[in-house]
Amino acid sequence: MLDARQLEALVAVLEQGSFGAAAEQLHLTLAAVSLRVKALEESLGQRLLVRGKRLRATAAGQALLAHARQLQLMEADLLASLPGHAPAAGRDWQRLSVAVNADSVAAWFLPGVAPLLRQQRLLLDIVIDDQDHTHDALKNGEVSGCVTTLAQPMRGCVAEPLGVMRYRCVALPALVQQCRTVRGAVSPHRLIALPAVIFNRKDALQDAFLERHFGLRQAGYPRHFLPATDAFMAALELGLGWGMVPEQELAQRAGRPELVELLPGATVDVTLYWQHWLREPPSAQRLTQAVKQAASEQLVPMPASAGQRDE
Repeated sequence: MLDARQLEALVAVLEQGSFGAAAEQLHLTLAAVSLRVKALEESLGQRLLVRGKRLRATAAGQALLAHARQLQLMEADLLASLPGHAPAAGRDWQRLSVAVNADSVAAWFLPGVAPLLRQQRLLLDIVIDDQDHTHDALKNGEVSGCVTTLAQPMRGCVAEPLGVMRYRCVALPALVQQCRTVRGAVSPHRLIALPAVIFNRKDALQDAFLERHFGLRQAGYPRHFLPATDAFMAALELGLGWGMVPEQELAQRAGRPELVELLPGATVDVTLYWQHWLREPPSAQRLTQAVKQAASEQLVPMPASAGQRDE
């Protein structure tokens, strides 16, 4: 049997990022937290943490972190279901950790799950990452579910199809005009001479657009990196470059500076899945249903033969 106090110490260290912060959270001394984690490692006969400038979990530590979070959710659900149970003030909220790409968070994820969060008193701890990388947080035990392009279920998880996020290449009209030839056609060479606005270095949507619609692979072009949705859109509105924007965002631009498509009708589609634990506690099950419902209402229906990200 796992020692509950030792497991609690391990979770605190991984969540807080250091032994000192974990000790403060648990109201223990630094030595006490260190001894509990060390005792847990000795009882299991393997290292659970990689100690260095940045603490991280080993594969075994990741498995224990996921297990501990499942236990916390199941315990909270059990207590909430007990007749006459009166939670301590401020303790009747449950936290769910999920990983979602930035475009999905505002466009459909939060609006879709907000009613459930209010009704069930759920707190979200959202890890923001590119949709091609969110599954890493689920694999590491940091979250209980993720919006991802990974169609193959990870070990102990289920991958449920959500739909397609459709992106269009846009810029200010004056910038688009600079890309056109005297005959009005878009010149790919003129386009890649202008800066692109890119969310972060994991974002490959612009490369996918250039390859799909112009046949350009690994094209070199100047780039702005703006890893915040508001800043990303502001850069496009200021004419700093061209970029890929989801249809949901383009449909909500009343009163904002005009952004026009570089190639009308030319899109990049991103197929999304919801990966989550195979054995979910009730609160996580309710979140899964809310995510699937929101996606069915806001995303483009997934083709019957859809696979991973269509790029």
